[in-house]
Amino acid sequence: MPFRVWRPPISVSCPAATAMSSGCLCSRPPSCCAGWVSVRSEMSGLSESPLSLFLRVSCSPGERRVALTQNDQLLDFMIDRPGRPDGFGDMYRGRVIARVSAMAGAFVALPDGAEGFLPDSACHASLPKTGEPVFVRVTRSASGGKGPRLATIPAPAHDMPEGASPLLLHRGPTGLDDLAVAFPGAIILVDNHAVFASLRPIYGERVRMAVEPVWDEALQADIAALATPDALLPGGAMLHVQPTAALVALDVDAGSASAARDSKNRAQMQINHAILPSIARQIRLRNLSGAILLDLAGVQARKRPSFAAPLTEALAEDPLHPRLHGFTALGFAEISRQRLRPPLHEMLQGPHAAALAVLRQGWRWSIKNPGRQPSLRLSPAVHEALSRDSSALEEFRHETGLLPILISDPALRGDRAICPETD
Repeated sequence: MPFRVWRPPISVSCPAATAMSSGCLCSRPPSCCAGWVSVRSEMSGLSESPLSLFLRVSCSPGERRVALTQNDQLLDFMIDRPGRPDGFGDMYRGRVIARVSAMAGAFVALPDGAEGFLPDSACHASLPKTGEPVFVRVTRSASGGKGPRLATIPAPAHDMPEGASPLLLHRGPTGLDDLAVAFPGAIILVDNHAVFASLRPIYGERVRMAVEPVWDEALQADIAALATPDALLPGGAMLHVQPTAALVALDVDAGSASAARDSKNRAQMQINHAILPSIARQIRLRNLSGAILLDLAGVQARKRPSFAAPLTEALAEDPLHPRLHGFTALGFAEISRQRLRPPLHEMLQGPHAAALAVLRQGWRWSIKNPGRQPSLRLSPAVHEALSRDSSALEEFRHETGLLPILISDPALRGDRAICPETD
C-alpha cells in the first residue's frame, strides 16, 4: 500500500518522564500515570513489531477509526470517539450505593448518573460502607446493556475536592493507545493535522502526517464488511455472526466451497481446516467477546474435537488470548474471549453511531463545497445524541468553518438520519 508522508522539521519527545499517582488529574498523556501501567498490561504479551506495521488513523468529526495493517492486511480495528469514550481504564472517585451479597459485590455510583459493579474479588482492601467514597478503575466497559465492571485503586496522593460525590479522576487509554503500546514498532499514520498535533507529543516521530488517503479502496472494503453480519471466508465459505444477550453464535456455511470437492466428507474436513485462521481473524476484528459458540460446516459431532489443535493455534494470534474450552455434545466449539471494550457491532449501532455517520457524510460534502452548510435531517434520538456531542460539532466547525444545520424530524424513526445533499 504505497503512501507518502510529511515529516515535520522538529522532533517532539514525550513530556511525561516520570510516573505519577494513579489518580492523576493532569492533562499529560496517559503514560504519565501509574494506572496506565495496569491498563497496558492487559494488552501486553506482543513482541516488537516490524516496520511493515502501520496504525492508519482515519479521522472525521467526533471519530478516529484506527486500522492496524501489516503488508496491506488488516490485523485489528478500533473506533475512538473523543466526545463519548467507551470508558475502559477510566479512574473515578465513586460512591458505594448498594452491596449485593448474592452477587458478591457492590454497585458504585459514577458521574453523570452512571453505575458500575465492583466485585469483591476486585477490592484490594475492605469495601467502604454504603454512602462512602471508593476509588475505582473501569476494567470492562459498559456493554450489552450492563454497566462497567470496576476494580479498586489506591487513593490519589494529591488533594481531592471534598465530599463523596462521584468524580472523574483520569481518562483511560484510547483504542489507538492500546494498539500503539502493543505494537511499539508500528508507524502511526494520520490524515488530520489537529489529531497529528495531539499525538505527536505522546508518540514522537512514530506519528506521520499523510498526504494521501490512509485507507486505500481495498482496506475501506475490508472495514465496511465488518459492519455486516456475514463474512466471506476462503474458498467461498461464509461465516454468519449472530450476537445474542448471552453469547455470540458463529455459523459456517460451506456453500459452493464443498461443491467443488470430490468427496463430501473429505471436503468438509479440508474446508474447515482451511478457514479456521480466517474465523479467528473475524473474532478479533469484530472484537467479539464473552462466550462464543462456533458451528463448523457439515462435520459430524464426533469428529469435531480433531479441530481443537488447529483452532487453538489460530486463536493464539489474538492479543486477548481467547480460550477454546472444548466441544459440546452437539459439536459446537466453546470459546471465551476477554471482554474489555464494547464489540464492534455495538459500536456501530445506536443513535450516537448514526449521528456520527451522517455527520461524516455532511463533513465530506462541506469539504467539497466550501462555504456551504449541509442540513442533517435526524430522528429525535439521533438529534439528541449529536446535540450532546459538542466536541464532534466543534471539530466539524474547525474543519469547515461552519456548523451543520440540525433538523429534528419526528417522521424519522429509530436511528434514521439523512444528509439530503449527499442523497
